[in-house]
Amino acid sequence: MGRAYQNRKDSMAKTAAAKTRVYSKYGREIYVAAKSGGPDPDSNLTLRGLIDRAKKDQVPTHVIEKAIEKARGGAGEDFSAARYEGFGPGNCMVIVDCLTDNPNRTFGDVRVCFTKTKSKIGTPGTVSHMFDHCAILAFKGEDEEAVLEALMEEDVDVTDIENEEGLITVFAPNTEYAKAKQALSTAFEGIEFEVDEIQFLPQTTTPVEGEDVEMFEKFLDMLNDLDDVQNVYHNAEI
Repeated sequence: MGRAYQNRKDSMAKTAAAKTRVYSKYGREIYVAAKSGGPDPDSNLTLRGLIDRAKKDQVPTHVIEKAIEKARGGAGEDFSAARYEGFGPGNCMVIVDCLTDNPNRTFGDVRVCFTKTKSKIGTPGTVSHMFDHCAILAFKGEDEEAVLEALMEEDVDVTDIENEEGLITVFAPNTEYAKAKQALSTAFEGIEFEVDEIQFLPQTTTPVEGEDVEMFEKFLDMLNDLDDVQNVYHNAEI
């Protein structure tokens, strides 16, 4: 299962043309998390995870603090989540997650990316049923039995645990994210997560070959140039 997923950190680094765009994406996501779940990272695990990832991606502290202060003040834009699905070049399956203050504008922008690359945008549920919505937590360790025991003691629904070259990766349903992270943090003092996120993992892959490869790369570039796009998930195998 683990080999199929894309580390979002790598995805963002590749697709954001400039560091400022990466900062903007993180700032927006941190703002939304702080506004919806509270500005205190100690009581808002989603926010804490975002801050940790932002720091690993070298997002400046002032960008993080500004987003939290903006949420604490209750002012600012009213962003909402939007998800679009469809088929990209080579008939691969694609999910596009956005945060937007203008859904009509965002839908129009995303649709242009599909139409200009001979792709087809679909209705909600078109391809998402072919992906698993998973919480992924990875950290250095060797004893996967101890990890499983710690999770089971807290009644965490674990999908899979992998151990490759000293890196243990825990997969759980997205709804178990906070519970799983808390269980691991309590059981293993000082634990540092190499991966700490929620992703859509494809159940199958679709080979993308020939001329479709260049079109697929153009498709991803166009999507990730949009300020409203936070993540792009796909099952393409180049």
